[in-house]
Amino acid sequence: MQEGTKNSDSLKISLDYRIVSRLGETLIPKAKKAISDWKEYRNVDKFILKYYNISNMEALQNARELSELIKQMKDSIRVEQLKQPSVIARLNVLHNEALRLADMATIHTISNEEVKNEVEKIVEIYSAVNSKINTIYKVAAIQKSLEVDTESPVEIEKKQKPIKKYKKYTNRIIPPKKTKQ
Repeated sequence: MQEGTKNSDSLKISLDYRIVSRLGETLIPKAKKAISDWKEYRNVDKFILKYYNISNMEALQNARELSELIKQMKDSIRVEQLKQPSVIARLNVLHNEALRLADMATIHTISNEEVKNEVEKIVEIYSAVNSKINTIYKVAAIQKSLEVDTESPVEIEKKQKPIKKYKKYTNRIIPPKKTKQ
């Protein structure tokens, strides 16, 4: 067997290369309390903590399990307030990126940089999911504090425009200007 063939069949990632991401957005207490019964979210939350400081090999080995947990989470939204297109879209993107990382595990010529970029995307998207959940609960708190329903439109009465006052035509209808023909 030639040396070049042997290299192309092995993973090009370093076993000791670690991907360290900064901690993203976490849930505010009100949101955390509201979704406390959503077991699938908690499972993903616990599992994704590994991805904030993980080796490339571990990231690839755990990718399939991560994608399965995210799929379960997106398929089982238990909180009515979160059944919104904006939340569902973020969960779909997160799931797609996790699937992409799982696919990377089957590619023998994958590089450290490609794995790192994908892990960073997953961490950022997960942070965006948390940010959206937080926003939903912050908006609900603001609405409640205003004691006004901001969701239903309010009809505003149209006031009649006052008749313009001109030199000689006070409160009279002004005839249209004559145009040249």
